[in-house]
Formats: sequence, structure tokens, C-alpha cells
Amino acid sequence: MIQRDRHAELLATLAITAASLEKFALEIRGLQKTEIGELEEPFGKGQKGSSAMPHKRNPVGCEQIVGLARLIRGNCQAAFENIALWHERDISHSSVERVILPDSFIALDHMLRRFTRIVRGMVVNVDRMRENLNRSRGVVFSGTVLLDLAKKGVSREQAYEWVQRNAMRSFAEQRDFKALLVADADVTHALPVAEIERAFDLDEQLKHVDYIFDRVFKTTLNAETAEVAEPTSALRAPRALRSSL
Repeated sequence: MIQRDRHAELLATLAITAASLEKFALEIRGLQKTEIGELEEPFGKGQKGSSAMPHKRNPVGCEQIVGLARLIRGNCQAAFENIALWHERDISHSSVERVILPDSFIALDHMLRRFTRIVRGMVVNVDRMRENLNRSRGVVFSGTVLLDLAKKGVSREQAYEWVQRNAMRSFAEQRDFKALLVADADVTHALPVAEIERAFDLDEQLKHVDYIFDRVFKTTLNAETAEVAEPTSALRAPRALRSSL
């Protein structure tokens, strides 16, 4: 009898692939929340959203992917339960495998196809991204300022204290974080104003985006067919954000 650890390894691979899709789908769901609104999965003409709140465009496709990933993980657990058999000869595994093997492959195939369609038609709301960044009054760049101060020889503990106190003032007083840093003598003594400005430059923050996409997808495009490459090329849309933000 073929040892069932092989089957368990196969189901684990399917479950991990499904979990990766779940991770991507969950991120889209989070970014589609009304209060964030940076991404949306495709929403067809005449499609209905929330039954109680007509203004909502529920990410039903991503929700389905998240749910099916749970199902495949459950099937994977059943495959692990099948490894230990009485004297390696009983057939208690058979009834389980007749369900978990075809169901897991069919579910994952559907998930891959549906997520491909979601990515191909995904809506990226650049203006909302800019609005959300501006709402922070610049405190999202605190980590960059911290590292820049450390590069100038300021101890990390000291740099953290300087950056944190200005970030807290920005929150409490609803003031611009960069302006507070420029007005802080401790910070400007170590870090010139021009370098503070550069720390808040989105072009600087996103300068490696093209390289990262090329490194990932050039290999994919060389290895895969044009049909498979089409949805991956749709992922390049966020590169346009650099010039827009």
C-alpha cells in the first residue's frame, strides 16, 4: 500500500497555495473597507452589494476565496489523519480521500481562476491612497526619519525619542509632522532640512518598485505562456502610483 504521507504532502501543498490566495484576498478585503477605499475587486453593472446597505460593494469574490481556503486546510488535516493505518493495511483512508482529493483540486482551481479575474479587473483608487496618506500628516514617514538619523551617528534610542515626541505632538495637536521636525533643533542639528524633505519624498520611498516587479515577473513571463502572463501584467498597475502620489 502506498504510504499516505505522500498524499498528506500533496494536500499540504494545495492548502499552502490556497492560504497564499487567502492572504492576497484578505488584503483586498481590508483595503476595500469604506473607511479605507484604496482597492476594489471588480463590480459588474447591475451587481448588488449589501442587501441592507445599497451603497456597499461587498468583496464577495475575495470572501469566497478566504472561505474556500479554510475548507482546503480542513481537508489537509484529514489527509494527515490518514497517515497512520492499522498495520499499514486498513482502508479507513479510502472514504476520506474520495472526498478530499477531488474537492481540494476543484476548489483550488476555482480559487485560482476567480482570483485571476479579480486581479485583472481590480480597481486602484489612487486619489484615496493620497488622501489616506495625507490624513496621517506625515507620521507614516517616521521610520525613514529614524533610520536617517541613525545613519548620521545618532544612537537609535536617542533618534527614537526625538522622532516619537514629534509624532505624538502631530497626533495630539493635529500638526504637520515634517514641520515639527524642521522646527526641532535636536533633529535639524543632526539631519539637514534637505534630507528631512527627502525622507518624505514618495519617489524616494518607491524607487525600487520597478526593479521588484521586473525581478519577480520577468522570470514568470519568460517561463509561462502569454495566457498566464496576462493576469500577472495586471499587477503592474500600482507602479503608476509613484508618479501620481
